[in-house]
Amino acid sequence: MKSAVIYARYSSASQTEQSIEGQLDVCKKYAQDNDLQIVDTYIDRAMTGKNDQRAAFQKLLSDSEKPVTWEIVLVYAIDRFGRNSIEIAVNKQRLKKNRKTLISATQRTSENIDGTKNLDGILLENMYIGLAEYYSEELSQKILRGLNESRKKGFYCGGGVPYGYKVVARKIVDDAEKADIVRYIFSQYALGVYVPTIIKALTERVCAQYRVPYTEK
Repeated sequence: MKSAVIYARYSSASQTEQSIEGQLDVCKKYAQDNDLQIVDTYIDRAMTGKNDQRAAFQKLLSDSEKPVTWEIVLVYAIDRFGRNSIEIAVNKQRLKKNRKTLISATQRTSENIDGTKNLDGILLENMYIGLAEYYSEELSQKILRGLNESRKKGFYCGGGVPYGYKVVARKIVDDAEKADIVRYIFSQYALGVYVPTIIKALTERVCAQYRVPYTEK
């Protein structure tokens, strides 16, 4: 009986813990059907597969170099291992150098459990990797396109809201309560007043109201 570890990952909040449980269940069933003993699991939550800078993934690679007793890395699908074709190839080679084999529970891969080559799997695995990278890039472009459209319509797209503004109905609008302060800051700066002097004046005028001292930020 060969020993194996499971690597599971989900990339966004919309997938949540149920995605991990589903991946683990399928991998455990595969292990049972193929006489594999699961000795450990590595899980990355809400981590993209576009790069390999994932805590559990890096620990997996590091552990693969140690004289541990496992031989197989089992994933639900190749895209759980990664979505960047170059990094997948590099990390697979790293596993191979350490005499570890990457196996998918739902897809044919380039190697069999016993370490022999799977000729059909070589072709299919490269196709899976290509599709995973394509999907990832397509999704990124769709998200970027959506953000750009939102910006054109004046919708708030996240990030810090400039002082003197607030978000109402997904749009950034003037904050009437702070408008006078903003006008005062700009008018004083335009007159050549030093920033520390402006800060001191603001603190004296409104610190009692907001109870937060002003700074250069």
